[in-house]
Amino acid sequence: MKSGNGILSSYGTTIFEVVSGLAREHGAVNLGQGAPEGMEPADVVARAAQAILDGPNQYPPLMGTPGLRRAVAAHEKRFYGLDVDWESEVMVTSGATGALADALFGLIEEGDEIILLEPLYDSYLPIIRRAGGVPRLVRLAPPDWTLPRDRLAAAFSPCTKAILLNSPANPCGKVYTEDELDFIARLVRDHDAYAICDEVYEHLVFDGRKHIPLMTRPGMRDRCVRIASAGKIFSVTGWKIGMLVAAPDLLRPIIKAHQFLTFTVPPNFQTAVAYGLEKEDGYFTTLIQDMQARRDRLAAGLAGVGFRVLPCGGSYFLTADIGALGNADDDVAFCRRMTIEAGVAAVPVSAFHTTGEVNRFVRFCFAKSDATLTEALARLNKYFG
Repeated sequence: MKSGNGILSSYGTTIFEVVSGLAREHGAVNLGQGAPEGMEPADVVARAAQAILDGPNQYPPLMGTPGLRRAVAAHEKRFYGLDVDWESEVMVTSGATGALADALFGLIEEGDEIILLEPLYDSYLPIIRRAGGVPRLVRLAPPDWTLPRDRLAAAFSPCTKAILLNSPANPCGKVYTEDELDFIARLVRDHDAYAICDEVYEHLVFDGRKHIPLMTRPGMRDRCVRIASAGKIFSVTGWKIGMLVAAPDLLRPIIKAHQFLTFTVPPNFQTAVAYGLEKEDGYFTTLIQDMQARRDRLAAGLAGVGFRVLPCGGSYFLTADIGALGNADDDVAFCRRMTIEAGVAAVPVSAFHTTGEVNRFVRFCFAKSDATLTEALARLNKYFG
């Protein structure tokens, strides 16, 4: 019997599904998958429900509803000072992963090199390879995840089509500084390349930091594809509403890919997200404060158990070093044992790398209810003593 696609078939089941399945099987508290608990704004959810009743419930336009595209353009101006034409520079996608697929399939030609920074989100490599691209990997090293500038510069070549940049980063929580972004922007300009910017955690930056889109740096307005996520902004990850902003010439080939992948996304969710993006500043400030408090609570609890917790500047996730626990397991075996025996699930950070050299760090999600965090820490304290 003939086999399936060799590239995609070479990948196992995504680590998030594996961890969540193991957690369900053993009744573990799931701090692995980035699924927020109890944080959805009630008025935004109500707006989605009402939009189903009001209709229409048919295909919305390929690019997204005019209401949401206008709201995205207003959001870009409000938060980042970007002047965006909603008609020619904004597209709504099936989640941020859909936006990534649209951008990568739309822009990559066979043999194009795409630069990525490890640790990296697990969907990047399969999409790039299936699109015919050649990944060029540059590793950030724990515990501080400093940008290795010399290695990054050496990764660029005449074959470089783009860099895929995730900030704030999953899983390590790194928020790139203005100076780091300017260094990256200079490399992109010097090599006449593009930047695909996964910025889904843009409204989840902590300790007074500010999210800076690479698109706002000098000379980058027409070179960047900026990707945002309503799921992260409004804690409704199941809605799968992504938002993509790019200059018209850059967006056109991405639209071609989008029309043959998902074509469009549910109109009622688009109506609700458009409503949500117009919320007052207090909503966004409170979101940061609330999530930062959850981060601090989990970090203190994990440190009390014996983990060495690494800094987290943004996102949903804390990275912890398991070495301080005197454990001989690698991170995969440790997470499996912790799920089965301690009843708490986390994700091994080696799943975000292409080789096994980084294998003593685990990722915990803190976008959880107080009750969930309390139970998880109680179980860890009991198990690790």
